[in-house]
Amino acid sequence: MIDPKKVFIVIPAYNETEVIASVISRILPYRYSIVVVDDGSCPGLYPLIKEMPVFFLRHKVNLGQGAAIQTGLEFSVTRLADYIVTFDADGQHDANDIEKLLQILIGNQLDIVLGSRFIATATHIPWRRKWLLQLARWLNYFFTGLFLTDAHNGFRVMNRKAAMAIRLTENGMAHATEILICIKKNQLHFTEAPVHVYYTDYSRRKGQGLWNSFRIFFDILLNKIFG
Repeated sequence: MIDPKKVFIVIPAYNETEVIASVISRILPYRYSIVVVDDGSCPGLYPLIKEMPVFFLRHKVNLGQGAAIQTGLEFSVTRLADYIVTFDADGQHDANDIEKLLQILIGNQLDIVLGSRFIATATHIPWRRKWLLQLARWLNYFFTGLFLTDAHNGFRVMNRKAAMAIRLTENGMAHATEILICIKKNQLHFTEAPVHVYYTDYSRRKGQGLWNSFRIFFDILLNKIFG
């Protein structure tokens, strides 16, 4: 039996004033421990969620999603979490999927389960996003040797061992590839599992553009050369 309070949901958030309260509200009924990492939002997110039963952490300046996730992982480990979930703050993810991924993780004695929007689920992905994700799949394979169905999905469930093994130095969006590098380096047992991803006008505005995707590529390349 899983103690929901030992499951920590890490939500990295930057300028998510429009949706952060509703995202948290959809998770609260499951009684998980929620960790919001405000990555230097302006205005800050605390006034919007101060009445909610969550752990609130804040970076004074915007460091990037990778840094926010690392902060959340480290905090969760210090609070003796058994399982940690990374969950996007823009409303794309479905809280109903958390339990499903936890059961896959535990039932198969895995260290980490990576959410995928391309396995047995009908996700209406904008064509430009789909093209970028397919390109990123091959880039990830080139850098990590792991060929996944979904190159960059922020929905992940991991055990304490995996959380302690992941040490992100890529503060920006290149952290997704760095997580795969950590999986391979530490020989973590993993799989992909289908999750629902909902695209709204809001999430599309917050999504990665073509230029940002090239920046991610060069960040990874520099890390491989000089890291």
